[in-house]
Amino acid sequence: MTLVEIREIGVDLLPKYSSIPAYFKVESQLRIELVDGGFGGFRFVEERVEPYMKWDVQSDDDRPETWPERFGSDKMGVFMAFRGSEPVGGATVLIDYPAGIVTHFEREGTAVLWDIRTHPDERRRGIGTKLFGFATNWARGRGCHSMKIETQNVNVPACRFYVKNGCVLGAVNRYGYTRVPEVAHESMLQWYLEL
Repeated sequence: MTLVEIREIGVDLLPKYSSIPAYFKVESQLRIELVDGGFGGFRFVEERVEPYMKWDVQSDDDRPETWPERFGSDKMGVFMAFRGSEPVGGATVLIDYPAGIVTHFEREGTAVLWDIRTHPDERRRGIGTKLFGFATNWARGRGCHSMKIETQNVNVPACRFYVKNGCVLGAVNRYGYTRVPEVAHESMLQWYLEL
């Protein structure tokens, strides 16, 4: 099998990046139980759900090709994993992102892992870990001291992936998606990694 190569790409290759599917299968979720009304913290209980497929891209405005105009191409690091000439994964990091992309209270020097994806046929082969490492090194090289990642309680494999890669859970927002009806039942989980 051909080795996987990770490289930074220009925004001109975003259509190729976009061709890598961004869906995942939901088979379980983390139910968030409040301890003492939340005063005693949270407890996560993994529970099985009726399996379904979830797409990370919800609308045309979320497609990778729109990101340079939305965020500024000078504020993005875009990386792709290639097996030979075939794209098998991608990751995008934002630095000095505009207000409103994340909370206004982020520490200066915090990068955001905006997107990470691996082709379904290539999952569980270490490509995500390589992309994550490449992305964190890129952010560190631009003076960032931490990275923030958002995921949902229905993406249990992603939560495990971030923990495995040294991230810690920094915030839980049980109502983070209430304005998006199709995912209003999900909870927002925010992970952080010190660089």
